[in-house]
Amino acid sequence: MIQRDPELSGVGLVILDEFHERSLQADLALALLLDVQQGLRDDLKLLIMSATLDNDRLQQMLPEAPVVISEGRSFPVERRYLPLPAHQRFDEAVAVATAEMLRQESGSLLLFLPGVGEIQRVQEQLTSRIGSDVLLCPLYGALSLNDQRKAILPAPQGMRKVVLATNIAETSLTIEGIRLVVDCAQERVARFDPRTGLTRLITQRVSQASMTQRAGRAGRLEPGICLHLIAKEQAERAAAQSEPEILQSDLSGLLMELLQWGCGDPAQMSWLDQPPTVNLLAAKRLLQMLGALDGERLSAQGQKMAALGNDPRLAAMLVSAKNDDEAATAAKIAAILEEPPRMGNSDLGVAFSRNQPAWQQRSQQLLKRLNVRGGEADSSLIAPLLARAYADRIARRRGQDERYQLANGMGAMLDADDALSRHEWLIAPLLLQGSASPDARILLALPVDIDELVQRCPQLVQQSDTVAWDDAQGTLKAWRRLQIGQLMVKVQPLAKPSEDELHQAMLNGIRDKGLSVLNWTAEAEQLRLRLLCAAKWLPEYDWPAVDDESLLATLETWLLPHMTGVHSLRGLKSLDIYQALRGLLDWVMQQRLDSELPAHYTVPTGKPDRHSLP
Repeated sequence: MIQRDPELSGVGLVILDEFHERSLQADLALALLLDVQQGLRDDLKLLIMSATLDNDRLQQMLPEAPVVISEGRSFPVERRYLPLPAHQRFDEAVAVATAEMLRQESGSLLLFLPGVGEIQRVQEQLTSRIGSDVLLCPLYGALSLNDQRKAILPAPQGMRKVVLATNIAETSLTIEGIRLVVDCAQERVARFDPRTGLTRLITQRVSQASMTQRAGRAGRLEPGICLHLIAKEQAERAAAQSEPEILQSDLSGLLMELLQWGCGDPAQMSWLDQPPTVNLLAAKRLLQMLGALDGERLSAQGQKMAALGNDPRLAAMLVSAKNDDEAATAAKIAAILEEPPRMGNSDLGVAFSRNQPAWQQRSQQLLKRLNVRGGEADSSLIAPLLARAYADRIARRRGQDERYQLANGMGAMLDADDALSRHEWLIAPLLLQGSASPDARILLALPVDIDELVQRCPQLVQQSDTVAWDDAQGTLKAWRRLQIGQLMVKVQPLAKPSEDELHQAMLNGIRDKGLSVLNWTAEAEQLRLRLLCAAKWLPEYDWPAVDDESLLATLETWLLPHMTGVHSLRGLKSLDIYQALRGLLDWVMQQRLDSELPAHYTVPTGKPDRHSLP
């Protein structure tokens, strides 16, 4: 909205709620709104809200803003602390503590866990530890709407429930009937690596603010109890606030938004935390690869991408559609990648063949933004569309196992039993950087016919011709390489390389093997020796350097001009090195050398005789 109407016509107050979460969008929204206040609307009011705001930092940034503290409507929550035993598995220890809480206290319970894997394992552990009057209700995004509704609505009459959720339940959802909270005091967060362009997931201790938010869920309806599965001393040493997303995220979307706003330098905006320079540079590289930039501004394509409001890669794919069928296909791919299948097949083609209502609804929304009506999603169009946004994630199998190399040079791997591993070439739009392996994990990929892809997307391929010295056969060989990034697609012999390419290969060979491969006649050797002596004995003159290192470094200067018509190693051996070296001297220097250090002297018989210098 603010990009379409920077003056925010008809808006007097903007509320930023749950600001303690410090999401990327919240920080960007605050920066843009402050810019509007300063430049367009000094009457615009901002209200920043949360139960656990970092008031000190906000007051430093906004010294004139009043702070309003309201107790609100809440009930007291008793906070308890219990460190998990070191000898017990995490899922088992959490289940034991939760079951004990259910035995001691009445009411339904909300259990905070780091991720889906922990939810499933703890749920399995709890099954044998609870009574028949307790329902286990997992809550995460991949569940069906019906299962999510079970977790959110009150338990049936005479029943209790345990909702097993991630930190999404801290503030984003209202869960009915909760009186008890068990907080594992851990969370799983994404960390962007600007070096690889990938995100890794790490599990870490939550902040004190998050613990407070979690405890507060027990006091919404009546006095409640929160059990933090951590020692109280450790809880008090935890970070006061969670680290903001702007310090640990891919900033390509943020940079595109700023450029759309007309801001080429993020440092000009007001931030609670400045975006890291290294992350901004990575964002700029990605936008350049996607064709979104024209110098320091958005290109025409970049403006179309920004108007969509999608992730930059998906936006690039969507705006690249050349017809309605491509648009329909791109929209379905984008819908799948925005909400990928959590478990099961990693083949994007298989996911594409499904007609999930959520994907269909999202793809229709995207087509509406593109002003496209009609069009049929076509699986044969997936590969070229993906290649326009994920060219750096085209992958080729290494050997016969499940390990791949990406076009950007990184390694990636599939699970050992994944059916995709039989394919030599993939495009892998969804990758996750692992912590135990340098290779990224392939979450979703599409097998591709590389020859067909190259034919349909010739812009992917870089061509280079190479001529090199073949030691085994003593000849020069030429070949043409076709590459996608660092991946070799094809190598084919080159019948007639240019003379420049041949000569450069010869010079490279000379540098590799040394000057001894040239035709050093006695006359050439003596001339070189005379020049070495001249440089030592007559330093007042500017003699050319003819030691090995200097001659090898300057082959293009003294040898290449004499190589016209030389197309083979045999021709190279026939070069007159004496004349090539003498060409380093102008006429005056030649005369001086012949006068001071002649090649011959006259004996008493009157005959010239060649002599050797010491």
